[in-house]
Amino acid sequence: KEVFQIHGVDMYGKALLRKQLRRSEMSKFFANLEPCLIGMEACGSSHHWARKLCEFGHTVKLMSPQFVKPYVKTNKHDMADAEAICEAVIRPNMRF
Repeated sequence: KEVFQIHGVDMYGKALLRKQLRRSEMSKFFANLEPCLIGMEACGSSHHWARKLCEFGHTVKLMSPQFVKPYVKTNKHDMADAEAICEAVIRPNMRF
């Protein structure tokens, strides 16, 4: 994966961040971000990125795409997926 869609919300669920990052920008962006909870859809490189993000002090939760799908509100595309992952990661009954 070469481009990653980032969607960040505050503690009330208000969107604060919608951004696309290239692979080369990921480490710098997350190294400079205050530690936070990060939800990621499990894929081929997700374990690598989860380890890297944990090194920066973040808490990372990987989710199977099948468990994120019910939270997608529109057609499937990266921005909608990022928003759905953000919604899913805070649900108490989400399986990780």
